[in-house]
Amino acid sequence: MMAREVPEPSPAGEERLTLWRRGLFHQEQLVRALVDGRIAGPVTSHDRANVGWKLRHLVEGDPYLQFGLSGMTAFTADEVLAMMAEEAGFDPDPAIVEGPTAVDPWKVLWSLEAAGRRLAKAAANRERVLLATGHPSGLLLMYMAVARLLEEHGATLLTPYEGPTHWRESGHRREIRYFHMVGVLTDRASSLHSHGPEAMVRMLGDLSVPPDLVFADHGFAGAAIEAGVETISIADVNDPAPVVAKHQGRTEIVIVMDDNVRPDHYWCCFQAIASQFPA
Repeated sequence: MMAREVPEPSPAGEERLTLWRRGLFHQEQLVRALVDGRIAGPVTSHDRANVGWKLRHLVEGDPYLQFGLSGMTAFTADEVLAMMAEEAGFDPDPAIVEGPTAVDPWKVLWSLEAAGRRLAKAAANRERVLLATGHPSGLLLMYMAVARLLEEHGATLLTPYEGPTHWRESGHRREIRYFHMVGVLTDRASSLHSHGPEAMVRMLGDLSVPPDLVFADHGFAGAAIEAGVETISIADVNDPAPVVAKHQGRTEIVIVMDDNVRPDHYWCCFQAIASQFPA
């Protein structure tokens, strides 16, 4: 089937809204949008120095970077760099310590399509799916659009640990709230950027039966993988823990891309996922 030509997205209006409903796009259109939005391409948010620093701290045992995953210190920084380079498509030479970190947009597209196939299967089989993000300032619109797509095609979306239940971390109130079926860590007043696994640990602990599938990032994804739940995860190029878990054989689909550009720019990620669902 030939894809219809779609005009370049505008920042407002009806056209903008339709980008969050399944359309027909050429792969080349989506790849161009990934690069234009800085989700992938020759220059992303994190340069080589930042990536190297994060890799070293991961293998040294920094819990902030482990996302609740065990076994992250069993590798050298160079080994983890090679894993990340394979997933993202950049030069793995450890002697390169400065300059931008590239992400191959075609690899991102193929990973998104793989995620779409698994999510479409979950919907067709009426599986129980849990979605959550530790990066609500960037990814929330995309997750909400995927949640709507899943519901429309038959999946059951879970919202464990929802409501007034809360806990305290370092003296601060923490609770989980759902935005159109997507879990986010909050302090009750604001949604929070989070790397920690505690929220997902509590969400899973609130269920008598684990989800069939989790789609998440950061500590939400890490805790689900650690618990043995099948997980699709998003990982930025400087957040290597899910990629290490993939190389350990503990998870299969990890989408390596910039996870905190403008929320509207992720429409192309949604469209790549939606392209794998029945029309």
